[in-house]
Amino acid sequence: MRRMTLRRDNVTISALVGGSGPPVVLLHGLAGSAHELVPTATALLDAHTVVVPDQRGHGRSTRHPGDVSRRAYVDDVIAVLDAFTDAPAVLAGQSMGAHTAMLVAAWHPSRVRGLVMLEGGVGGDDGDYPSRLEAWFASWPVPFPSRAAAVEFLGGRSLAQTWADDLEQRDGGLWPRFDGAVMTAAIRGVADVARWDDWTAVRAPTLLVRGSDGTGPAGEVERMVALRPGTAHVVVPDAGHDVHLDQPDAWLAVLREFLRVHFP
Repeated sequence: MRRMTLRRDNVTISALVGGSGPPVVLLHGLAGSAHELVPTATALLDAHTVVVPDQRGHGRSTRHPGDVSRRAYVDDVIAVLDAFTDAPAVLAGQSMGAHTAMLVAAWHPSRVRGLVMLEGGVGGDDGDYPSRLEAWFASWPVPFPSRAAAVEFLGGRSLAQTWADDLEQRDGGLWPRFDGAVMTAAIRGVADVARWDDWTAVRAPTLLVRGSDGTGPAGEVERMVALRPGTAHVVVPDAGHDVHLDQPDAWLAVLREFLRVHFP
């Protein structure tokens, strides 16, 4: 895959692009980057044009954008689509990336042929999750002196390994490719309101993928399926919130089957 950049509204969006065929856009979650979706993208290059952006505030895109609203993230995806394809795309997002993908499908139905939401839902939060997340980011002992120290602090699991691999070397150690305050501001747009009206406005065929040990609110998937009959739902065993990292083969099998059906 090759890395390309585009600019819109004083923000630079960096994206990995490769392959040929019907388009697929992969959207990482909060505090992630395109890096964690490279294995997914690589597996699809034989049959699809795959675009994996670093969303604003993340990775190699603008680190401190002035606007981190849900509208800004959606408009970035549309700008990416405008730059790389005229055809409706399948959007597959994880966590906050899934929320963004849902809003793109709701607000721009002609641009979305299919929607895959990996450990993502309609948003909303009753427990002040953004404040708890802010405190966690503030606790990071950055810069990390080594990759091993980062993995240990971040918990040692698949997400810790992947995030550690994507740290940048600067200023005497290893630093995350994001600012914790920006992450907190960005997630408030997801947590502030449960967007059930946007969910019911989606017309694209949709697949909900959850880990057996995922973090979605109790009953949310059941309500989503009830409100949009025909929505597919798959639970991946032995996986948490980061299904694509915990069980990559199972995740790819589920995604490939969805693409096979909707891009015959």
